[in-house]
Amino acid sequence: MNFQKGVNRWILHCFGMAPSMNKTDRTHRFMEEAIELAQACDCSKEEVLLLVDYVYGRPAGEIHQEIGGVMNTLAALSTAHGIDMLDAGEAEIDRCWLNTEKIRAKNAAKPDFSPLPGKSEDAA
Repeated sequence: MNFQKGVNRWILHCFGMAPSMNKTDRTHRFMEEAIELAQACDCSKEEVLLLVDYVYGRPAGEIHQEIGGVMNTLAALSTAHGIDMLDAGEAEIDRCWLNTEKIRAKNAAKPDFSPLPGKSEDAA
């Protein structure tokens, strides 16, 4: 099974069809993880906010091309840090399977119609 299909299998198992296909929530969760990665790589909040202003000062891109751009820059970032991105992704989906109930609880605690995640200290 390819990586994307494996992640989709877990998302459907954990949340069900409608939440798994909620484009807004998937976007918010992606942004949360992207910001956490930037933070882990020592990117400051000020740098992130400068980049937000820069990006939102330009016309929106096309989703297919931007996904390709994310994948290319993630591969380059992973290489710069000496990390195999597929190994990291597979380790994370394994961790998600082990923590499905905690992740469900965190999701259930999420404020309605908010991009913010649920508040649960021990949730994944």
